[in-house]
Amino acid sequence: MAQQNSFDIVSEVDHAEINNAINQTVKEVRQRFDFKGSSATVALEKEALLLTAEDETRLRNMNDILQQKLVRRNVPLKAFDYGKVEPAAGGTVRQHVTIQQGIPQDKAKEIVKFIKDSKAKVQASIQGDIVRVTGKDRDTLQDIIAKLKARDFGINMQYTNYRTN
Repeated sequence: MAQQNSFDIVSEVDHAEINNAINQTVKEVRQRFDFKGSSATVALEKEALLLTAEDETRLRNMNDILQQKLVRRNVPLKAFDYGKVEPAAGGTVRQHVTIQQGIPQDKAKEIVKFIKDSKAKVQASIQGDIVRVTGKDRDTLQDIIAKLKARDFGINMQYTNYRTN
């Protein structure tokens, strides 16, 4: 029997690192002069972040601080989907930021189509929120990974579970 090699394409973020980045952001916002007397906050709710501030400028500044902290902790910014800024109670504004976990179905189909269009001798299949790619040759699988890294699908992707069966 011929040996099969495979790897998974996943989209995951480390929630502990997100938590740490949020804590650092809150600490810096409390210490900064331009946020003096401000009630700007960042809160983690299940699979989303909620940013609130007095005005859009402070919200944008706080978002910049958060993104800097996330980048330092190697959390990809592509994993975050920013909603629109909306007015909230007490003359404040808020913004919902969803955290992407797993590959959405439409993006998974796009990835599978891209792999099939590459004419490589591999099979790609969608398994829930991951895409599994199998093939006989390891070099072909590594070529597929290189092609996927070169193409921007607009989502955060990692290549895991590289194994030989």
